[in-house]
Amino acid sequence: MVKKNIAVVMGGFSSEFEISLNSGNVVCESLDQTVYNIFPVHILQEGWFYVSENGSKSPIDKDDFSFKVAGAKVVPDAVFNTVHGTPGEDGLLQAYWKLIGIPQTSSSVYASALSFNKRDCLSVLKGFGVKCANSYYINKGVPYNLDEMVKKVGLPCFVKPNRAGSSYGISKVKNTDEFEAALQKAFTEDHEVLVETALLGTEVSVGAYAINGKITVLPPTEIVSENEFFDYKAKYLGQSEEITPARISEEITQRVQAETKRIYELLNMKGVTRCEFIIQEGEPYFIEINATPGLSKESIIPKQVREANMTLTQFFGMLIEESLAAPQK
Repeated sequence: MVKKNIAVVMGGFSSEFEISLNSGNVVCESLDQTVYNIFPVHILQEGWFYVSENGSKSPIDKDDFSFKVAGAKVVPDAVFNTVHGTPGEDGLLQAYWKLIGIPQTSSSVYASALSFNKRDCLSVLKGFGVKCANSYYINKGVPYNLDEMVKKVGLPCFVKPNRAGSSYGISKVKNTDEFEAALQKAFTEDHEVLVETALLGTEVSVGAYAINGKITVLPPTEIVSENEFFDYKAKYLGQSEEITPARISEEITQRVQAETKRIYELLNMKGVTRCEFIIQEGEPYFIEINATPGLSKESIIPKQVREANMTLTQFFGMLIEESLAAPQK
């Protein structure tokens, strides 16, 4: 069997680049080296490089996404995309790979762009009856009415950058005196801001993936943060308890899994995704979807994969084979 050349792409241009590097390294460590030739590729502000085991860097030829290994040119057969944030979660790299004909493991250009834009994603899903928190939108430099905002979403509320991940730029606001500082913090990540009602209930995170047209939903994970919400420190510095499977009833588990599958279908997603919900009074309220969720050792998807009796080697291999069998549409 001729081994396929797989570029594991990581990094990105956002605050999440270090988290993405961790995800990419876990994928590289987990993939079956008897089946694939594995090439770590860093896409960073300072440049695009294949990074060898000894740390040497070979620049990427953007004409065909090739690079040199021991003097020989390598063109990847497929890309395993682990870039969180721009340009790997918002559709930019997906468009590039599509244009040069390289299959990749994440969603299509449009599905990635739509799911990454929280406002647009919520607007589409609300049209299909998906339950979401009340929301209010603010753009940098555009006047807003604080009283109108409070009337619509209430207090406490969350102030979020529209296009960012890993809880960067998010604040929980309990009174109007805290709002301006929260808004400026969100503006450090994006010039568009989303303000949402702070729902009360159990937070759960649910992974899903599709193979041969069949969507499989993973066991939900319950998030119990030591902090005000599931912020960066809770996600990556151990200040939370992530319980898989979630301590929710079988009925609620089935409902949140069914809603995850429905959202995956409605948004026409591909590869592995992760939906976030708040279960309030027995109802799952959708918060957001991650088109390239974290895959580092601290991340939720690897825990759910193991709970589903799969190894990461098996799971990541399935995602690659799916991309090779059915290139991105």
